[in-house]
Amino acid sequence: MTRCEAMFKSLKREIDVVFDRDPAVRSRLEVILCYPGFHAILIYRAANWLWRRDVKLLGRWVSHLGRFLTGIEIHPGATIGRGFFIDHGMGVVIGETTEIADNVTLYQGVTLGGTSWEKGKRHPTVETGTIVGAGAKVLGPITVGRDARIGSNAVVVKDVPSGATVVGIPARIVKARGGKDEELPRFDAYAMAASDLPDPTTRIVEGLLSEVQRLSGRINTLEASLDPERAARAADDGEARIHRLPAAGDRR
Repeated sequence: MTRCEAMFKSLKREIDVVFDRDPAVRSRLEVILCYPGFHAILIYRAANWLWRRDVKLLGRWVSHLGRFLTGIEIHPGATIGRGFFIDHGMGVVIGETTEIADNVTLYQGVTLGGTSWEKGKRHPTVETGTIVGAGAKVLGPITVGRDARIGSNAVVVKDVPSGATVVGIPARIVKARGGKDEELPRFDAYAMAASDLPDPTTRIVEGLLSEVQRLSGRINTLEASLDPERAARAADDGEARIHRLPAAGDRR
């Protein structure tokens, strides 16, 4: 295969990725002309080629040009595999020591950033099949496992297990893969395909209310053994107070 044939095959693969993950696309020409994520990855490939050949200043300039044209900033020193897709893309930042495996998807506003000024590995490693929702921040030399899902606006500062879904600030696991052979969805737009993902804060509040009710019942039982009439009055008052508490789903 000649170099020209290899280049066109690579170009076709990048276009096919858009068709695979964006139902709004209508034609290959539309991808070539109107998709900043597609433009950004092509510019990154050129900048990375220069960077790896120690033409670092020119590589940085090409990267800067790509940022100006697309609103997507990818450091030429980053390592990005095949099948990489950035949807919409504005505001995406990918740091120098970031490592991205194959078939990873990012949405607008995602930051794969560093938390240290020291040399060496400072940015995340994102493994195959991961989807990072809009506005999410993945910070530091952490590892996001294979097929993980990062919810929109999450702030991830710790390793994420393979197949897990994390949300919140800081990010917490709300859904974990049940087993090695559990089949994951082929694609989750914005990493939030499940409409019934639990809210960690609501879950904590509901747990606290349940514990209050349990402790109240134990106190009433103890008081009943000492003074039955007083315990009956206390039980009535306690039950009234609990009923006046707002339900967890009604808390703002």
